[in-house]
Amino acid sequence: MLEPWLAFFHISAFLGWIVFASAQAALCRTEWLNAAVVPRLVRLDVILWIATAAVLLSGLARIYWGAKGSAWYWSNWLLHLKLTLFIVAAILQIGPARQYRRWRDRLAAGGALPSDTEIRGARRLVMLATHVVAVIPLAAVFLVRGWGV
Repeated sequence: MLEPWLAFFHISAFLGWIVFASAQAALCRTEWLNAAVVPRLVRLDVILWIATAAVLLSGLARIYWGAKGSAWYWSNWLLHLKLTLFIVAAILQIGPARQYRRWRDRLAAGGALPSDTEIRGARRLVMLATHVVAVIPLAAVFLVRGWGV
């Protein structure tokens, strides 16, 4: 009975990650960014990092407490591909996270909004991370069906 719950929590965390990354991508546009959007981006980013941690923790729970056992998972190259993609996506999220906080602090100090170049740069990284994340389920469906061993 534990395996379905572990799968449910992992999939739910992953969906949450996608939702909040997509929300960031939607809001981080030059034509939409205003003083009200910047704090929302910071809030979305906090939730995104919580979802990112939930994906990692629920994935580790599946590896160690799941029916197949950790030896099976760690010996499969598809798990390593998933982890690599996860790490790449998380690293790509760091830049926009820092920028949102700088933008919030700059707004609080004097009211200046970020430049179009800054906004486009942050959005580019968010979009890239989101596209990397979108590949992870492909490796996952093959992994859980026993491929890659």
